[in-house]
Order: sequence, then structure tokens, then C-alpha cells
Amino acid sequence: MKYKIIFLFILGLDGLNLIFQTSQISISYYEALVLYGDLSLLQLVTKASIFIFGQSDFALRLPVILAHLLSAILIFDISKYYIKDDYNRIWLVFIFILLPGVLSSALVVNKAGFIIFGLLTFIWLFLKNYVKLYYALLVLFALSESSFLYLFLALFIYGIFKKDKKLFIFNLLMILISFYLYGIDAHGKPSGHFLDTIALYSAIFSPIVFIYMVFVLYRKYLDDKEDIIWFISATGFLVSILLSFRQDINIEYFAPYLIVALPLAAKRFINSYRVRLKEFRKTYRIMFQISLVLLIVNVTIVIFNKELYRFLDNPRKHFVYKFHIAKELARKLHESGISCVDTNSRLQKRLYFYGVTKCDKYILSDQIEKENMKNNVTISYKNNIVYSAYVTKLNK
Repeated sequence: MKYKIIFLFILGLDGLNLIFQTSQISISYYEALVLYGDLSLLQLVTKASIFIFGQSDFALRLPVILAHLLSAILIFDISKYYIKDDYNRIWLVFIFILLPGVLSSALVVNKAGFIIFGLLTFIWLFLKNYVKLYYALLVLFALSESSFLYLFLALFIYGIFKKDKKLFIFNLLMILISFYLYGIDAHGKPSGHFLDTIALYSAIFSPIVFIYMVFVLYRKYLDDKEDIIWFISATGFLVSILLSFRQDINIEYFAPYLIVALPLAAKRFINSYRVRLKEFRKTYRIMFQISLVLLIVNVTIVIFNKELYRFLDNPRKHFVYKFHIAKELARKLHESGISCVDTNSRLQKRLYFYGVTKCDKYILSDQIEKENMKNNVTISYKNNIVYSAYVTKLNK
């Protein structure tokens, strides 16, 4: 019982942190494209949240926050098939929520968080042997999202390996449906994106964790390839590496496949640690401690990211700059009685979410306009000016 209390406590802290972070950031340009661009399942879910809870940053990010918290619960339950000790299972969940890629997927409105949740849901149903439910889920995946193509490919290969004709034929059909609905993005000539892809994976997991994850997949291949998680993770990762030799891949489609292999990595680490005598466990302890410290430092930087503006000559170089400014800028415009402006297209889309529409009555520019200048708008974080612009009223 005490482990469940600790787990709920960690989950609660995680949720509170995400709510706090939501209050600190604005909608980004790419999130605005999701919300106001082409129709997608992510757009429908996000708009449903906004319709229910009102136009706010919380409503915007609530679906990805919920998907993240449910994913943490799923990975805790899935891990019991790989890790017997509850204490170690809690550590696994703690590492999961600290991973940079997982944290970003819980805050940024994109597909990554839903892909993680979808993959974990399938794995949970598969391990529970809820056959009808996971087949129905696969159909839903095929009809709603192109990135699950790699899950179908993994299950297709798994069906061949296990000589499961039903699974093999069904996922072949899902692959064909996915090809028909979405096609496949495999374009371009070899252009050296392999190293970029490795760098992105390292940033998503932290370098030590990423290297260990790849090592676990390799050792699992040598020792035992019958695990469903191994097939899913290895297939997604290998496809991403192969595609990276000829194109710049969308990492949010592929990273979730490696993230769901965390139970395998935890099991390998725990078993390797336990089979060694105490005097030979030092290397494993140091590796774990360094990884944990790096992950905690990363989360701390994210939580207090606005402090970094103190040390930057150019605020636009801040790694979260694209999630800042818009909300505060819209508030100041409204306070000045301005509800519409004409500005650059990226900022225009972001301001629209906060009720500032486009018109030709006012021009918002970060270039000095002395003639007919109505107002100067300055945004500061921690007493550091990060944005300054001028609103010019046009006389007609």
C-alpha cells in the first residue's frame, strides 16, 4: 500500500509541475498550426477541450497532460511484468517523468504524447491478453494516425516470428490501410541526417540513458527476441535510423517507440546489478546516479527557465523563447484597448488564440515607428526585457 501512496504522490507532483509550467508559457506557432490548420485527431481533441473548459492555456494543454499522466500509470502497471519489486517500479516511473522528451510531450501540443499513450495502451492490452480490445484499438490507430504504421510493421514481423497467422494477416491489412490513407514519407537523397537523429535521441533521453537503451535493444536481440515491447521498440528505432540516412525525420513520430522500452531497460539494469557482488556494483551505481542528476538538472532548468534570460544577450536564443511572449503581449494590447493588429504571420497566429485578431487599423512591429506611434509594448521576465515592439495606428 505504501508504494501506491508514493506513486500517487509522485504523480501528483508531476501534475502540479505541468499545471505550473502551463501558466508560464504561451501557445507556440506550431501549436497554433495544429489548432487552426489541417484537420487531425489531435486538433479535434484539443478543440473539444477548449470547447468544454474555455479558451485558455490550461484547456489547450489539458489533453496532452492527461495523456502523459495516464501513460505514467500504464508504465507502472506494465512494469510489473518485468520488475517484481514495487520500489524499483516506482523508480522506473520517476525516471519516465523526468525524461526530457517525456516532459516536453506532456506540455507541447503535438502527437508525441498521444503516440506514447497509444503504444502503452496497446502493450497493456496485449500483456493482459485482451485480444478483441487490442485488435479494435489497432483499427482505430489505422484510421486516425499515420505514425502507428511502425507499430503495424512491428506486429507484422512479430506475427511471422510467432507463426501467428491472424496477427500477421491483420497487421498486413493495417499496413495497407495506412499506406492508402497517408502514404509514406521517404524522400530525398542521402544528406547526412544520421548524426542529427542521434543527437535528437540523446537530447530526448539524455546521452547516458539513450546509449543504455540502444545497448538493451541489442542485448535483447542476442538473448531473447520474443518480447512484444522489443519488437515494437526495435522496429520503430531501426526504421528511424534507416530513414535518417536519406531524410530529416520527424522525431516526435519515432521517439515514443524507444521510450516504451523503458521496462526492458529497467529489467536489464536491475538484473545486471543484482548478479554482481557488492564490490562490483559501483559502476552501475555511478551510472544511475549521474543519469538521475542530469535528468533532475534538466527538469530544474525547465521549471526555472525564465532565469536564463539574465545570462543571454539575445533573448531569442532562449530554448523556450518560441513559447514565451504571446500571452503577455496579448494582455498588454487588450489593456491598451487594442483587440486587433497587423503583424508577422507567426505572431499573428499566436495572438489570435488570445483574442487579438488581424486588422489594418494597427501595425505591431519590433521596428521603431515614430510617426503615428500609439504605444510602446515591452515584455519583461525577471526584470529582463525580452521583447519590445511598437503599435502604430494608421490614419485612414
